[in-house]
Amino acid sequence: MALTVMLLNSACLRGRCCRHQVLHPLLGSLLSDSVSKLYSSYRRPGTQPEKKTSWQNTDFSLKKGFDVLKTQLSMLKKETEDYLTGPGGHPFSQYLLEQTRVLWEFRSQEDLNKWVISSDVEIGGKSEVYLTLGRNNQAALLYGTLNTEVPRDGETKYSGYCSMRAKPPVGSFGRKKYYDWSNFNCLYLRVRGDGRPWMVNIYTDPYFSHQKDDLYNYFMFTRGGPYWEEIKIPFSKFFLSSRGRVQDDQHPIWLDKASFLRALSICTLGFTIGDKVDGPFQLEINFIGLLNDRAHTEEFAYETYEKNPRA
Repeated sequence: MALTVMLLNSACLRGRCCRHQVLHPLLGSLLSDSVSKLYSSYRRPGTQPEKKTSWQNTDFSLKKGFDVLKTQLSMLKKETEDYLTGPGGHPFSQYLLEQTRVLWEFRSQEDLNKWVISSDVEIGGKSEVYLTLGRNNQAALLYGTLNTEVPRDGETKYSGYCSMRAKPPVGSFGRKKYYDWSNFNCLYLRVRGDGRPWMVNIYTDPYFSHQKDDLYNYFMFTRGGPYWEEIKIPFSKFFLSSRGRVQDDQHPIWLDKASFLRALSICTLGFTIGDKVDGPFQLEINFIGLLNDRAHTEEFAYETYEKNPRA
């Protein structure tokens, strides 16, 4: 009991969102549903809060707990073997010579399960979005209908968006994992769209709560037609925004996952459409990868300002 209290107190002192991050690795998926409901920040205006407490939905099955423990130990073993082999589970010589890397490809339902879709339905809107496998199971097909009609709840002012986002990687015992893209300088995609513009979003793991809405964004313009197009977006082009507003204080993305920079490390990637045009949309994605373009030498495309400069 004393050890548990000490762990919880130390977690609070470190400022890392207190108790659920200590209990979650220990109990695994048993608390996943209750934690997600307990810390969900949005409730549609006009709806009543849940009367049933979160712990009442927790499954305390002993057999399930042993199964989860067995799974987590096997994941830990695999992570240890990969760590001893080299960065990303590859030999160091191969890592240094790596020029391209495929992050996500879409060939089965299992690949689609790594992504989640959302729309303005969460705030009372009427847009629709769906994600399925494309023809011959060679691509992901993201389609739906955009509707900019604002819900009549007296609070929401804007509506009309749909998005697709990769699930953040999770290690053994519920530990957060981060991507190491420091060996590359461009995002590389093979897509086929309908001519509508998209926003590519890169999410980082915030340390402070006021940074939870920070994103790195850049535009992806599809040309329409029957042909596939390969799009290369340098990481130096991504700009920082928060809640849809471009920030004055700009800085490039931290592409590595060093322990002292984990508050800014990349945790996932997503796509959003919100061009304020009602009607159907469609986007096919063959793969998403990384590219090391040695001809691209730009470090950052935007001006940076020194805070409180001395005269």
